[in-house]
Amino acid sequence: MEIMTPRGAALAEVDEAERPRLLLVLTHGSAGGVEAPDLLAVREAALGMGATVARVTQPFRRAGARAPGSPARQDEAWIAVLRELVARHPGLPIVQGGRSNGARVACRTAGAVGADAVVALAFPLHPPGRPDKSRADELRAAGVDVLVVNGDRDPFGVPDAADAARLVVLRGEGHDLKKDPAKVGEVVADWLAGRY
Repeated sequence: MEIMTPRGAALAEVDEAERPRLLLVLTHGSAGGVEAPDLLAVREAALGMGATVARVTQPFRRAGARAPGSPARQDEAWIAVLRELVARHPGLPIVQGGRSNGARVACRTAGAVGADAVVALAFPLHPPGRPDKSRADELRAAGVDVLVVNGDRDPFGVPDAADAARLVVLRGEGHDLKKDPAKVGEVVADWLAGRY
């Protein structure tokens, strides 16, 4: 489903649950897509626990850009996408999230879209080798419960457990979380099932 935003067209791939318990909206990182192994594993696990799942390709990626542009522009587009998806799925609790840069967008916009919770996969705490450039404030400012799933070998760092409702650090995983994506899906589905 194509969704027009002030920053161009986004694409939402929606898998509907028969009797949905919630709407889970996921997006990619700056240079990746919605076919990332961890996003696909989360989709499968969330569908199995009764979530309708939308995977969103943001306008900057559809336009062929590898960099997302300013946070304000990216957030403006994301808010437009969420408004459309929420209108199409009224009455469902909204959980939004994504991997890496997508996790940052989800944290920054949670309040604006009325999200009930955020799933942050491979939250990029800081640029590699630059722990002084922490993005922990984005995580803390979500205003809702945030599940963070990171690998212990992530060069972007691992957030502090105090900055999330739940932090799961997977041994041997890097930033791509592709060593055992099924485990990522299981962690997310278990957390969601315990809430909805």
